[in-house]
Amino acid sequence: QVQLVESGGGLVQPGGSLRLSCLVSGDIFSNYVLGWFRQAPGQEREFVGYISGSGLTTSYAGFVKGRFTISRDNAKSTVYLQMNRLNPEDTGVYYCAADMRGGLDVDEYADWGQGTQVTVSS
Repeated sequence: QVQLVESGGGLVQPGGSLRLSCLVSGDIFSNYVLGWFRQAPGQEREFVGYISGSGLTTSYAGFVKGRFTISRDNAKSTVYLQMNRLNPEDTGVYYCAADMRGGLDVDEYADWGQGTQVTVSS
């Protein structure tokens, strides 16, 4: 089991960028697949992307369309979500999640952060 704390959310104008961070503690960081999910008001939580423990493999949801990049710094036990060309549909609470296996679904992650709000608006 690990603990996750997200940061970096905020208000950004359409077309702008944000970088979210997620600090992980409590176990060997490189053992875990780290995923990013988001939840818009009234919507279910949805997959954004994940990165493998080594950092060599990533996978993204179709709506990302090359705008987002997930990276990790195993020395800092931190995973990042760089988001570019943001649009209002990207508004929501963004969560990072950890699991030794991970995957594309919410149910595949055992540990979650508290989330950070991202609002894209002019």
